Amino acid sequence: CRQIARFKPRHLVLVDASEFALYQIDETLQQMFPGVPRHCWAADVRDAARVAEIMAAEGPAIVFHAAAYKHVPLMEDVNAWQAVRTNALGTCTVAKAAVAAGVERFVLISTDKAVNPTNVMGASKRLAERLCRVVQQEGKTRFITVRFGNVLGSNGSVIPKFRDQIARGGPVTVTHPEIVRYFMTIPEAAQLVMQAGWMGQGGEIFVMDMGEPVRIVDLARDMIVLSGFSEEEIGIEFTGLRPGEKLYEELLADDETTLPTPHPKLRIARLADALSEPESVALQDWLLVTVRNAADVKLGLRRFVPEYVGGPTG
Repeated sequence: CRQIARFKPRHLVLVDASEFALYQIDETLQQMFPGVPRHCWAADVRDAARVAEIMAAEGPAIVFHAAAYKHVPLMEDVNAWQAVRTNALGTCTVAKAAVAAGVERFVLISTDKAVNPTNVMGASKRLAERLCRVVQQEGKTRFITVRFGNVLGSNGSVIPKFRDQIARGGPVTVTHPEIVRYFMTIPEAAQLVMQAGWMGQGGEIFVMDMGEPVRIVDLARDMIVLSGFSEEEIGIEFTGLRPGEKLYEELLADDETTLPTPHPKLRIARLADALSEPESVALQDWLLVTVRNAADVKLGLRRFVPEYVGGPTG
């Protein structure tokens, strides 16, 4: 919200499937922007009629699309098709509605897990990226994608989990002693998303400079000490990698795979794998089926995301 304030918005619209999330954010917006009109809409991004209704009623100039299922292990097997339909079909639905409503800019919030994905969640976000490039050709809306890693303190972040485990007396659970992740603070991530959204001319995938990766076990140890305990008092337990999980994430942030921008923390991914028209039609038809089992989902993902190397279903 603090980053939004820098752009002096005239009208704020929030769309979410979660009633509680709508309430929470509306309360925050009311405090931060007391004189700015704001509307809260309950909607599912896969509901094309509802999304079109909202776009027509509000006429937004810019859309930040963050709706997604993000928890890798939960989305890997029995929930695989829900992940794909929400993350890919949902993105396509909102993108098409944005074009029809004449939205100027559409910013897709993507993830480092979309790079050479080993899990359904990452592959579904890669599909979302590819679909945005297809929909861009249908109108004047500029589509910009921003990829980054983990955001400290966000929903599902490891920090609150570790804090709760320490408060209960431990142990703190870490999947693997060598697992590493990139981290960024909420204000920094929000600021870079805003800047990429204004900088983009359409079709780019921006990659954030996330700094150096952090070993999760080191983070756990630091949190134990900062909470006033020793590792002998609050133990660390290694539970093993979960379905679809990598030891490390990739951002494609080096000079060979990205191009520089005027901003030192933003680069543009070099991508040449646009979907052909027959592939696009086949993909959108595939997404319209309402029920698929995990095995079928993963077969389809291998077809439409060539770099996907997901394992067998559990």
